[in-house]
Parts: sequence; C-alpha cells; structure tokens
Amino acid sequence: MSQFFHVHPENPQGRLIARAVEIIRGGGLVVYPTDSAYALGCYLGNKSAVDRIRSLRRLDKHHNFTLVCRDLSDVGTYARVDNATYRFLKVYTPGPYTFILKASQEVPRRLLNEKRKTIGLRVPENPIAHSLLASLGEPLMSSTLILPGDDLPLTDPEEIRDRLEHQVDLIIDGGFCGLEATTVIDMQDGDAVLLRQGAGEFPL
Repeated sequence: MSQFFHVHPENPQGRLIARAVEIIRGGGLVVYPTDSAYALGCYLGNKSAVDRIRSLRRLDKHHNFTLVCRDLSDVGTYARVDNATYRFLKVYTPGPYTFILKASQEVPRRLLNEKRKTIGLRVPENPIAHSLLASLGEPLMSSTLILPGDDLPLTDPEEIRDRLEHQVDLIIDGGFCGLEATTVIDMQDGDAVLLRQGAGEFPL
C-alpha cells in the first residue's frame, strides 16, 4: 500500500520532501503534482520503476518519456540543442510545456523513442515539483497520470489514492491540479512544431 503525503502547495514541508526523495532514490514510483496535471515519476536509472509506468499506463516502445527538470541547467546533459533552441526553451520555461529533443548519450536507451532517439524535457512551475527536484538534485523520469480508458489526467488526490494505492509507492497530495496535460512541442530539428495543444499557450 502506498504512502500518502499532504504537502502544502505553496510552502512544501521539507521533511516530507526529503522523505519523498528517499522513496524515489530507493526505487519507488511516486505520484506528484505539476503545473498542468498530476504525473508519475521515478528515479532516472531505475528500470523497474520505468517498467511499472509502462505497465500502469500501457505505453508502447514508441512513447516519449519526459525528463522533468528543476531548470534548464540539465538540458546540455540530457539533450542536444543549439543556441537558438536553448533561447526558445528559455522563453517557455518554466511552464506547462514538454519539448521533444534529440537525446544525448546520457539518457538510457530504454527511455528513448526507439525510432527517433528523442526524449521529452520539461521544467514545471509548481512549488512542490520544484522542491522535489531541487532536493533530488537531478531530473525525474515522468509521464502524465492518464490511466488506460481515461480521456483526462487524474486530478483529485483522493481518487488517485482509491485507484492507485496498491500500484505506486507514494502519492503526494498537493491539492487539485489542472485537467490538461502539457503542450508538446517538437524541437528536434530546430523548428518548433506543435504536436499536442495542452495547458500551455503556443505561440505565446
């Protein structure tokens, strides 16, 4: 059965964030709030937890997982971007956007889109997510919490608890999130191509 933390949406409690990081580093799968919707997250190098996300969401091998980052300092480590692309990313971060980028060799192959060798990257504007990422010190491997058969992400922490308490290790209750997933923008060739309109306006 999963743990359930009530975390203040504006001033996250340090002890709860620290405990959440322990769970993530220990191989746990967590549900946490972002500025668009709740997401599933796990430690980047944890194959078992990533496989659990695939199973839970019934994702195929072509799915683009997302690296959720505290800021753009991780871009050069996990993605290959030129100066123009980096300037574009600065305009749209932090915010409810996911960018599809060419992955660097630092990204495990099992997390990549098999054909395109791409990875999603995102910098959320949410105090809980930001505190979690700052304490973790590296990106979270993430996927929006949309379950098979659902058209929209789960947004009520109590409903998430009812449906997932035996399938995840921690649920962070940060209040109600939005109902929309992120806006997805493909940047792998340097041009901004809208793949999915979501919570973020595009273009600004």
